[in-house]
Amino acid sequence: MSNFISNSIEYLPILLEGMWLTVAVTLLSLILASALGLLWALLRTSGNPVLAGPARVFVEFIRGIPILIVLFYIYFVFPEIGLDLTAFQAGVMGLALTYSCYIGETFRAGIEAIDRGQIEAAKSIGMKRPLMMRRVILPQAFKIVLPPYTNNIVMLLKDSSQVSVISVAELTMQGKMLASSTFDNMTIFTLVALLYLCLTLPLNFVMRRVEIMMGASK
Repeated sequence: MSNFISNSIEYLPILLEGMWLTVAVTLLSLILASALGLLWALLRTSGNPVLAGPARVFVEFIRGIPILIVLFYIYFVFPEIGLDLTAFQAGVMGLALTYSCYIGETFRAGIEAIDRGQIEAAKSIGMKRPLMMRRVILPQAFKIVLPPYTNNIVMLLKDSSQVSVISVAELTMQGKMLASSTFDNMTIFTLVALLYLCLTLPLNFVMRRVEIMMGASK
């Protein structure tokens, strides 16, 4: 036990560097994924087949591909067509594109769950679709999708470890490199697991509080 504590004190500064990079990757990916996901949801619920059709094809295509392949394609193939990205940029883009499709489906389900009577009532008083979306549909849909959206955030945080395969030195990558040089696998990967818990548990707690507050505001 004393060895574990002393070794942990030595390893933690290195692992914390990776943890902050994990947080950065997750936050940037989440912002992009949420914006794109909302776009896919709006296109798919637009009622216009010209808009809904391509959005559906794209979402189903990306959802059918492993996230590692998406990352490899962006990092290794995009440079061949003239789009050079750093490992960090490729990681963020790959996670954002992949999770935008899952988040988009979550948002779409929330939008489609709104009572049609409210939509008809909004139309009857002359509301155009953009105004109706902003004032009637999206505020209610957000409350509906909050629990699955929270799950998407947690999954994105954990899947940020996938960017280690394209050499982004986030928490998992730092753990691997440290373990390969020290051979202290038990201590290092125990610390990595605990650091992920330090991120996911407070996130779950905060989002539950938000859910309670949103429920109280109904």
